[in-house]
Amino acid sequence: MRTNIDIDDDLMAAAMKAGPYKTKKEAVEAGLLLLKRQAAYREILKFRGQLQWGWGDEAEEANDAPAAAEPAKAHRAAAAKPKAEKARGRR
Repeated sequence: MRTNIDIDDDLMAAAMKAGPYKTKKEAVEAGLLLLKRQAAYREILKFRGQLQWGWGDEAEEANDAPAAAEPAKAHRAAAAKPKAEKARGRR
């Protein structure tokens, strides 16, 4: 959307330098995006202290299923074995 606005030259120069932005349009769009993001954060902060992360049934299910982690442990151990053997061979 094309809009003509009067912006303080010193403020625009400082904003472009802070970016650094190549055009005034980039600086203005970055400022608008920042305002939009801050509004979204304020909405999220309304839930502060009301949500529980990782508690309840999901956490219990994760603790009940350690077998899913076993293949990854075995893979890491197998990957580390050749390195250990090489290190012993150098001594």
